[in-house]
Amino acid sequence: MPRALRLTPLGRRRLYNFRRNQRAFWSLWAFLALFILTLGAEFLANDRPLLIRFDGRLYVPVLVSYPETAFGGDFETETAYHDPFVQELIAAKGWILWPPIPYRYDTIIKDLPTPAPSAPSVANWLGTDDQGRDVVARLIYGFRISVLFGLVLTILSSIVGIAAGAVQGYFGGLVDLLFQRFIEIWSGLPVLYMLIILASVITPDFWWLLGLMLLFSWMGLVGVVRAEFLRARNFDYVRAARALGVGDGTIMRRHLLPNAMVATLTFLPFILNGSITTLTSLDFLGFGLPPGSPSLGELLAQGKNNLQAPWLGFSGFFSLAVMLTLLVFIGEGVRDAFDPRKTLA
Repeated sequence: MPRALRLTPLGRRRLYNFRRNQRAFWSLWAFLALFILTLGAEFLANDRPLLIRFDGRLYVPVLVSYPETAFGGDFETETAYHDPFVQELIAAKGWILWPPIPYRYDTIIKDLPTPAPSAPSVANWLGTDDQGRDVVARLIYGFRISVLFGLVLTILSSIVGIAAGAVQGYFGGLVDLLFQRFIEIWSGLPVLYMLIILASVITPDFWWLLGLMLLFSWMGLVGVVRAEFLRARNFDYVRAARALGVGDGTIMRRHLLPNAMVATLTFLPFILNGSITTLTSLDFLGFGLPPGSPSLGELLAQGKNNLQAPWLGFSGFFSLAVMLTLLVFIGEGVRDAFDPRKTLA
């Protein structure tokens, strides 16, 4: 194994403690399996076929757009593969391979047996929402965008929070005092109300919403990192490095940050959990992602507005509950693995 990839005895002990926690270990694998599956959402739920063989040639509509004329139609526009006329043209000279769910998150199903929202059926496993869109397809895409949003927000807010806490703890004094007063004021703002107000002024998309939430989410790790830097900045090896002329940035990065990262890593799954919950809350209230976006919060809102269709509320609730439960179990496992009492046992 390359030297850079080798674990220290302490790292191997922590990994062993995590694997010994069966609930956390299998939760991690289950979450990774769901996330990897949803990363290929276009291959699981799409209104474009995965593969078409027509007149001796292979077509990949899931990746490439083809005009209707490519299959003997009359129009130069993109092919509507659910059109019975197009399906007859293709079937006459070949075959179609559909994904398991032949609908995208925004596909409006026009041949429903009952008015939308329609109940679960063989064609629509969890039914449709009040706009005639397949619930399973929206869950798959909604799971992906929720996790990706939470991961990006967690990484960015961790970078900002670690940097702020490191500066406070290392320099202390007036820098620490002013920063603490600023954080007290900033953390006292009603975050949800501020996000709602800002989202009402502008039309939020994925990146706008990410930036708005980053304004308030970076404070979660500041206290932990600050405490670690305050504790370790006067240790003998730090004083020796400073006496040898090592710069402040190098001391912070090389000697103090590794100690702070131990406490930081135990908080990351819970920060990810909070990021996903906040996005879901904003979508539920109508101040999150743009209308029509695949969203677990929007599905929950539809369940509230359509009590005669309980499959909407149940689908959104259980999807969100499973996701957050897995993340909590993973977080507890990471926390226990880094616990010094168990690491040294």
